[in-house]
Amino acid sequence: MTDRIGMLRPRLHWLEKLILRALIDSGRPMEYGEVASAISRDEGAVAKASLWLKEKGLVEIEEVSVKVARIGAVGRDYLKNGLPERRLVCVLRRLGGLASMDELEKEQSLKGELAVAIMWAKKKGWIAVEGGNGSKVVRIVADVPDVTAEEELLEQLGKGDLRVEDLSPRLLEACLELSGRPKVVELYEDRKHIMVPTELARSIPLEELEVGQHTITKLTPELLITGRWRDFELSPFDVHAPTKPIFAAKRHPLVTLIRLIKDAFVELGFEEIKGPLVELAFWNFDALFQPQDHPAREMHDTFYLAYPSTGKLPEGLIEPVKRSHEFGGDTGSKGWRYKWSEHEASKLVLRTHTTATTIRHLAYHREPPVKVFSVDRIYRNEKVDWKHLAEFHQVEGIIMDERCNFRELMGLIKEFCSRISLKEITFRPSYFPYTEPSAEVIVYMPEKREWLELFGMGMFRPEVTAPLGVKHPVLAWGGGLERLAMALFGLDDIRTLYANDLNWIRGMARVYVDLKSGRL
Repeated sequence: MTDRIGMLRPRLHWLEKLILRALIDSGRPMEYGEVASAISRDEGAVAKASLWLKEKGLVEIEEVSVKVARIGAVGRDYLKNGLPERRLVCVLRRLGGLASMDELEKEQSLKGELAVAIMWAKKKGWIAVEGGNGSKVVRIVADVPDVTAEEELLEQLGKGDLRVEDLSPRLLEACLELSGRPKVVELYEDRKHIMVPTELARSIPLEELEVGQHTITKLTPELLITGRWRDFELSPFDVHAPTKPIFAAKRHPLVTLIRLIKDAFVELGFEEIKGPLVELAFWNFDALFQPQDHPAREMHDTFYLAYPSTGKLPEGLIEPVKRSHEFGGDTGSKGWRYKWSEHEASKLVLRTHTTATTIRHLAYHREPPVKVFSVDRIYRNEKVDWKHLAEFHQVEGIIMDERCNFRELMGLIKEFCSRISLKEITFRPSYFPYTEPSAEVIVYMPEKREWLELFGMGMFRPEVTAPLGVKHPVLAWGGGLERLAMALFGLDDIRTLYANDLNWIRGMARVYVDLKSGRL
């Protein structure tokens, strides 16, 4: 015990010493407010210091609930003008102890409260209402005390709130009666914190709890310049004292992941490109060799603009794309064998994929090498549920070069995935309308012990590149960012990403470091 006290002595803050001395001198448990008054300090400072003392085992803190009475808005009016029943008695005395209902209704002091005044005066036995329906009169029938318990209570409440447990039986009854009247007296629960010094605190010699008059907690420029700091004693600081958690501003985990993906692409030699959210159906579908009767172009999958509903098609590309759709153009393909509609291609949509951005870029950058990527928002007419959103992000990229091939694409995807902590990856043959050959990127998630489809990838078909005047192979890949985020963050509901749950966001604060280190 003695050794422990000796360890605590140099670590006691001057405010802790004041609180302990006040508790020991009082010889009883004390509330924060009582201690604050005893040492002439702010209650908030006492509350903070009490936590330090509790951490050191010097005090115990008990939280108790106390019922408190407080005067309401109507009660303040009654305190100023008198209770309705008191005003009624005053009027009756002025009128000789007896008055008709018609006379009372004309009294300004009872306006709007005559019925309430009569009810409470009758209940207290002060008055009686006599006569028939046509000629009722009100008469004083008993002695009325000069001050009632209710009036005495209101007078005390006008000076401040009162604990219900401290009220005398007479005032307690009055409190319960007035609390039944709307907004006269209000009862509420007040939580109090009571400090009790422990045996360890009582064992500290009182001289150790003395605080010098010249103790200071910080050095100021003035003290340093004048040299007066030599005249003061510096209060020691306890670096181990508990403090309130600080929640500094942090990036959203999804924003952090986007930055990481962009960093990975830039490190691999790619350039970021941007495109409009509102896109021509020509770039969103037709330039990608997607037929105009494809189900994805229906209203249940795509958002079409009502106004303006159409835009201007790019000059020089309309005829080559039309020929590619109708009979394959000069690619050797048979095309889709239908009548291509220029009006359908000119419709404006909210882009359904960022491939619309990359194909637009490719149409105006036809000479190799081209290495670009996009991470941006797209829109689908989806019913929102645990794995679907109507607005989300897509990761997209293309490479166009003279000798690029499918094996190079596989190696690139493996390298990219390794940079975002996805080590186990495989490929599965697949089909996409505008790439051939095509494959799906499947990654293994160790925490869930399952394989997850991440990206689609492939080489653009000649029906896509030839109408644009591109003569070299184009590697392309893309996928949903939120699906990747769900896998990396271990989420079961995609809506968590946009729920603004601060606890979750704060808990994911280290996501960037973990992803870069490959520990996530």
